[in-house]
Amino acid sequence: MKAVLVIGDGMADRPIKELNWKTPLETARKPSLNRIAKTGVCGIMDPIAPGTPPGSDTATLALLGYDVFKVYSGRGALEAIGSGVEVLPGDVAFRCNFATVNEDFVVLDRRAGRIANEDAAKLAASLQKIKLEKPSAEFLFKNTIQHRAALLIRGPKLSRAISDSDPEKVGEKVLEIKPLEASLEAKLTAKILNELLRKFHKVLKEHPVNKERRKRGLPPANMILCRGAGAIPDIKPLSEIYGINAACIAAVPLIRGACKVAGMKLINVKGATGTPQTDFMAKAKATIEAVKTYDFVFLHIKAIDVASHDGNVKQKIELIEKIDSMLSYMLNSLDLDSTYLAVTADHTTSLTTGKHEGDPVPIAITGPYVRRDDVEKFDEKSCARGGLNRIRGIDLMPILMNLIGRTKKFGA
Repeated sequence: MKAVLVIGDGMADRPIKELNWKTPLETARKPSLNRIAKTGVCGIMDPIAPGTPPGSDTATLALLGYDVFKVYSGRGALEAIGSGVEVLPGDVAFRCNFATVNEDFVVLDRRAGRIANEDAAKLAASLQKIKLEKPSAEFLFKNTIQHRAALLIRGPKLSRAISDSDPEKVGEKVLEIKPLEASLEAKLTAKILNELLRKFHKVLKEHPVNKERRKRGLPPANMILCRGAGAIPDIKPLSEIYGINAACIAAVPLIRGACKVAGMKLINVKGATGTPQTDFMAKAKATIEAVKTYDFVFLHIKAIDVASHDGNVKQKIELIEKIDSMLSYMLNSLDLDSTYLAVTADHTTSLTTGKHEGDPVPIAITGPYVRRDDVEKFDEKSCARGGLNRIRGIDLMPILMNLIGRTKKFGA
């Protein structure tokens, strides 16, 4: 028996006025998602806990079965690892954004107009040439997808007990990074980061790429915002916990990083971009191929979350329908007599607020021996009536592993 878990990043939502108080999932045409619900067992899931808005990092770790309250050690290291950066013990890593600020360092656009990868790569190459005043410390800056980037600081006596520079709101000033404890390590790390970010801004402000962007009426990527200082989490790989070999198909470095520390094989897919332009069918075909080799395949689709953060109602519905078409291919290609297929979201992303919210997400699992319930549609309201009832994210992996015979009896 094998299992495939499909994550529609930010797919769940709240009812909105533009859709006559329905959610995008209730509105979209989605015969394949409905088929999974109708032939499976459904429920709703709190990725972390009721009312707690999850980050994509904590949500992914929870969906893989880890207690994030015990193992979470910051986002930055996962971002760096997932982008191919080696993170060593003692390193401190950060998730970064290229952003646009005015002369008073007020954030005008946290994503610099979702800057193209090509422009971001040119900017990153220039930033990497900067020299730190403290010669014993060094850094690595790497752009990943669009505005996203990873920053790693390496040196003696560093600490991740520092604050973020990202205010996470447009119209707010860039924050000074401060130590979150009185240790010399935290003070030193904050000092290094503040120095580096000042130098980053100086280079970006006059960079030819940004001069050209201004001429074209595009927002300049003239600031780097940092958040989520992190180190490698200390977790057991899934192979040790369940005796499985597992694979991850994802384009976003953060998700790839979380899966890598869980001991999963990262599968690269040509055309997988982490954007609405991603090649859905290429990811579906890669999943079908991976099931031949791996016991568990984790398929992550980022695009829907992008539309949600941008408040793009039409695009969110269109992307749900693209995922549905992808699932149609998978349903017709998988051996559903020996494979379980689960579909859910890692969190609710509200089109209205543009943020992750603490609302539960729908979950459906189809396969040979599930206890089918009476749910016929895959959406937030319908799935809430299902046989799984309301579960936590940390419960999902044991449920799937139990179905494929990989869990052990508790007790005599």
